[in-house]
Amino acid sequence: MIRKDNYTLPGAKGRAMLIDVTYDDALKNAPVVIFAHGFKGFKDWGTHNLVADYFARNGFRYLKFNFSHNGTTPEHPADFADLIAFSDNTFSIELEDLDTIIDFACSGSGMAAADGVFLIGHSMGGGISIIKTAEDSRIKKLITMASISGFRNLWPKQSETQWRLQGIIYMHNSRTNQQMPLKSVVLDDLDRHPLRLDIPAKAAQVTQRWLLMHGDADDTVPLAHAQELHKAQPNAEFFILPGGDHTFGGLHPYAGDTLPASLLEFCDRSISFLRH
Repeated sequence: MIRKDNYTLPGAKGRAMLIDVTYDDALKNAPVVIFAHGFKGFKDWGTHNLVADYFARNGFRYLKFNFSHNGTTPEHPADFADLIAFSDNTFSIELEDLDTIIDFACSGSGMAAADGVFLIGHSMGGGISIIKTAEDSRIKKLITMASISGFRNLWPKQSETQWRLQGIIYMHNSRTNQQMPLKSVVLDDLDRHPLRLDIPAKAAQVTQRWLLMHGDADDTVPLAHAQELHKAQPNAEFFILPGGDHTFGGLHPYAGDTLPASLLEFCDRSISFLRH
């Protein structure tokens, strides 16, 4: 029987992180896959629960979580109800959160301890996952889906001067029609940690096996990002998904009960990669 256990952990600055772990009840010690969502993402977005169920049915424990400053709250886990937290987010905060999650998975404090983990990162979460994989030997294999190759690619470079003067910038969320605020602390974070937050440089340091997947119809993070990452780490297994968009066919909300074709292919290739 497929089950889902829910947990709450304190993340960066004490903000709560909701976690769920989907698994086959007969395989409580199955290998652990950790999923890191992207910018303006959350653990229960669209097709994420279907993906978790698919991995569980194929012999994995699938852990997904909300980054502490992603803008959701424990009371509203699928809504951007805390834009103050969102505005305070930085890449260093997300790296701290991911470290806490890996600690949780490997410690046995809430679930059966994992002897290392597999990591999947989507979009901005892909960039975070690449850095963390280069730094943490507990990560045994890495999979990135539609990953960015640089954090400054998330906004127009010319916006930074005005952003610093005003101390804040607003990113339009076309799905919710919200103006998502980001304080200039995120720029300060990049300036303070230029070596750690250089994604291609960290990609070059990844020694674990890495499956790098990107759709050739991605209008959000163009295929050039994946090509830059593969150039930095040619040992990565690079697969271009024909017709794949930024979410591999996923939508939010998602009314179906089966995975879109592109996402199913992603899952099958990922599972095969993790098994061998």
